[in-house]
Amino acid sequence: MLRKEKILVLDFGGQYCQLIARRVRECNVYCEIKSYKTSLKAIQEAGYCGIIFTGGANSVYGEDSPSCDPQIFELGIPILGICYGAQLMAYLLGGKVCKSEVREYGHTEFAHEKDTVLFRDVPEKSVCWMSHTDYIAAVPKGFSVTAKSVHCPVAAMEQLEKNLYAVQMHPEVQHTEYGQQILKNFLYGACKCNGDWVMSSFVEEAVASIRAQVGDKKVVCGLSGGVDSSVAAVLVHKAIGKNLTCIFVDHGMMRKNEGDEVEQVFRKQFDINLIRVNAGEKFLSRLKGVTEPEKKRKIIGEGFIRVFEEEAKKLGKVEFLCQGTIYPDVVESGTGNAAVIKSHHNVGGLPKDIGFEGLVEPLRDLFKDEVRKVGTELGIPDFLVWRQPFPGPGLGIRILGEVTEEKVALLQEADAIFREEIANAGLDRSINQYFAVLTGIRSVGVMGDGRTYSNTIALRGVTTSDFMTAEWARVPYDLLEKVSSRIINEVPNVNRVVYDITSKPPATIEWE
Repeated sequence: MLRKEKILVLDFGGQYCQLIARRVRECNVYCEIKSYKTSLKAIQEAGYCGIIFTGGANSVYGEDSPSCDPQIFELGIPILGICYGAQLMAYLLGGKVCKSEVREYGHTEFAHEKDTVLFRDVPEKSVCWMSHTDYIAAVPKGFSVTAKSVHCPVAAMEQLEKNLYAVQMHPEVQHTEYGQQILKNFLYGACKCNGDWVMSSFVEEAVASIRAQVGDKKVVCGLSGGVDSSVAAVLVHKAIGKNLTCIFVDHGMMRKNEGDEVEQVFRKQFDINLIRVNAGEKFLSRLKGVTEPEKKRKIIGEGFIRVFEEEAKKLGKVEFLCQGTIYPDVVESGTGNAAVIKSHHNVGGLPKDIGFEGLVEPLRDLFKDEVRKVGTELGIPDFLVWRQPFPGPGLGIRILGEVTEEKVALLQEADAIFREEIANAGLDRSINQYFAVLTGIRSVGVMGDGRTYSNTIALRGVTTSDFMTAEWARVPYDLLEKVSSRIINEVPNVNRVVYDITSKPPATIEWE
């Protein structure tokens, strides 16, 4: 999709790369992430309004440290360097970067000069987030220092003639009080952006783009009931109507009533061609006796593909496959970054034997929060747009050990109670993911004056901005007490409820 204005986030390996891009988009300016290895010619031809150099863990003097062609500063495109990106700008342009005797890390007060581009509408003194060992000791010729902290003589610098700016702090993180204003000043003050990146215009452009790509040909979508595939399906349906068919494979390990809810929305509200395959018995028979988590994942994943292929063949000739690929999938699979973080099954093109002539990926440019905004714009109900992240294997990997029909039914009830009470308490959007786990642990208890030996349910809740790291959610004790009481009283064969207070790392968000 062509963009009238766009910003390039040039990735030098910083952990906040995606966060920078999200913050830019929150300012209603489209941006994309590219590796620092991107050629000067490609950057020039793309027509960017501005460039942001990200942070990174390296020193500019390291042999293998990421760098870029110094001619990038001669393109006439405004550039903002952040942390390592600031140091690299200083180094490449003849400034001096040194190792600091006192490392600045965490909340730091800084003061800035008045009447500077980056600090308009920012108080003269405020708190920012620093994370660096090296620092800029001397600015390049033509630059002026625009901010300082106690241990950092160059907390920010600028060269107005060439529209070059740099900050040692991290404006993209929430700990920097006026970070979003600093980014906005760069985008609107230095880059002269208009801010045309809004979800209503995205929907219009996406619909036009899908129609141009597909024409009057057929599209099939593997619908999981998750946010990404649901929004992608409704968007494609808006573009081509009945030429889209969704195949919803219900593997029998979804959350309580989830299959029926998905069917109701897509069939009744949107009148989308939907094929629901109730394959629970088939999946559970394949999982009989299997306890190893990765083996369970592979069995469920492969089974899903086989069932989908069988149903797709019944449709006759279908030219396109619709996928709910989103931007973090692309970046993490190595398309935008220099290194692969993790491979995603829906990134990298079509397998040669899959039988489709092309992919339709209308959400490929979006982050998760933007996908939700598109879903709201399309009229998808909130309960689906704000649905909790749910792994492809479903409850199959939230049941530790062998998966049986009885265990699935038990966990569905416990999980539904937990989610219901979190929503009733108004915490359903502040806790980013929450669910119940059937631990496989049995313990002694006393119920009705008698001894019991029953199941233990673990509750898990986390807060996170990117799901790469996460903090355990501080759920109020009285709420946990209510959830525990309801589960033990309403769900048969459960006599103990525990709460997981482990962050990621060292744990993962899921238990398997």
